[in-house]
Amino acid sequence: MKNNHDTLQRFIFENTPVRGNIVNLTQTFQLALNKQQLPAGLRKSLGELMAASALLAATLKMKGALVLQIQSKGLLKLLVVECSSDTNAVLKIRATAKWSGDIQDSQNLFDLVDQAQFMITLDPKDGGQTYHGIVPLEGDSISAVLENYMMRSEQIDTRIWLCCDGNSAAGMLIQKLPETMNQVTQSHDNADHDLDTWNRVGHLASTIQDDELLNLPAETILTRLFHEEDVRLFEASPTQFFCSCTHKSVSSMLRMLGNEELNSIIEERGNIEVHCDFCNALYVFDKIDAAQLMANEPAVIASPNIH
Repeated sequence: MKNNHDTLQRFIFENTPVRGNIVNLTQTFQLALNKQQLPAGLRKSLGELMAASALLAATLKMKGALVLQIQSKGLLKLLVVECSSDTNAVLKIRATAKWSGDIQDSQNLFDLVDQAQFMITLDPKDGGQTYHGIVPLEGDSISAVLENYMMRSEQIDTRIWLCCDGNSAAGMLIQKLPETMNQVTQSHDNADHDLDTWNRVGHLASTIQDDELLNLPAETILTRLFHEEDVRLFEASPTQFFCSCTHKSVSSMLRMLGNEELNSIIEERGNIEVHCDFCNALYVFDKIDAAQLMANEPAVIASPNIH
């Protein structure tokens, strides 16, 4: 029996407007977060948000990046997850968190936020228009927040189940696609059938257990939940941790500070150190490196040290 580690699989209920995705992140989750010293509750919340990003990205008809952010004025300042898809249908995910003060392992996202907002950004990465959406952080779970967002901003009926045990994260999503103009003119019998299917599927899906999502193959999960439904499961797409930080991107950021600011930092600290919040890569630039940054030469001499 195949496992479902580090994969996302789409499924549909035949002859209905109901579709879904199942995702499992194990190595992806560990590589993304093991270099970050996160309290257990925040690690769990980030894992759930990572699973959610893959589920939502898989529903979009676009290549590019989906960014989920939670900003707050409480102890927790920021949670960020980015999920991007490439031409090979690989979902690449990275995540990080920022906070202040002491956070207990038992505290979760909702214990730590104050005046929080949830933001979603869709960046097609092809020069197309970037979409930004912002809503209040409504609900008592990440699943509820996202369900509320999808209904409020996209007008799509969505149910989401997320879990994380500290070593892996997983999730399942089902959606009822909006009616087309042709469907609006259908008989009431067909419309009632679609609604009955949606309600029945949602009820059955709500019986899923965390250990099933984390440990069972997608095929087994769907058979257990929907053995009387006509479900088609598609081939799995891989997921992986990927950080897009590079020498070039760090150098470009430093050039924006200007020569005077760069020299001031070096005089005060001896060099310039830039940490990537996502992968913990450390880029170190000394006085000579800084001078070369401001020159017209495109090459960057500094080499990264990875912790």
